[in-house]
Amino acid sequence: MPTPSPASFPVRRLTHRDLTACADLSEDRGWPREEHKWGLLLSAGKGYGIDDPQGGLVSACVVTEYGPHGRPELGAIGMVLVAERYARQGIGRYLMRHVVSTMGTTPLTLHATPNGRPLYEKLGFEVTGRAEMVVGHFTSDGPGPGVATRAATAEDLSTIIRLDGEVFGADRTHVIARLPAFADQVRVAEDDGRITGYAAAWPNMDTHVVGPLIARDTETAKALLTALAAHTDRPLRTDIDVRHEELLAWVKERGLRSVAFNAVMTHGIPELPGDWNRRFAPLTVAAG
Repeated sequence: MPTPSPASFPVRRLTHRDLTACADLSEDRGWPREEHKWGLLLSAGKGYGIDDPQGGLVSACVVTEYGPHGRPELGAIGMVLVAERYARQGIGRYLMRHVVSTMGTTPLTLHATPNGRPLYEKLGFEVTGRAEMVVGHFTSDGPGPGVATRAATAEDLSTIIRLDGEVFGADRTHVIARLPAFADQVRVAEDDGRITGYAAAWPNMDTHVVGPLIARDTETAKALLTALAAHTDRPLRTDIDVRHEELLAWVKERGLRSVAFNAVMTHGIPELPGDWNRRFAPLTVAAG
């Protein structure tokens, strides 16, 4: 029986009822199931998928929109997956074209693996940066950075959201407001009672992912990472903008190792908005 054309597969919106199917698709491609992360993305973003007539999903991805509701200023695309049995048949390209068309003139961004990058370049995405994934057990070496940090409280949330919007360059309230329930830790850095940075550590399989990591400077970022590491026995994982060379060298001296590089790509804008000098790591590469 001939394989159906990709155009014969309708694309539909995914919901939380598709969580298990999305995790199954991740597992099918050799990725961790990451159900916790899928849950956040399907709640805060818009999932798109193609059903397999034999059951499950042929393909899926998620778009997280930022900015005013109904008038997004940026869309982050992530979790682009195609089932192994349908690989190399143009289905990923078909789904991505649908998503890009649906988003209209809204600028887009994504983190691309080396394997995925050629597809996105054909769709008009351009490389505008790089992120380095590091993972490992963090080992404290002597006194930590001299920046005060503490656990965030509910009263801090509005300040965190304002700081995040300023640094990220677009309003992420609907995502950041979910952090206290999503993450195991959320910490803030302070200077004379003023919040100068914040970071979260959230569970993903056997690691704690550090992100977002937003800080006034590198010393503040170091302090937040040190404090998060002190409150978990799990390995840490994070994706650091390669322009933050000092922070990358520092984490490697403390036990984290490089495992991958992803290209940061944009569509419709020459670079990401906001202040990269204070944006050290994303919440997740799937959502920016």
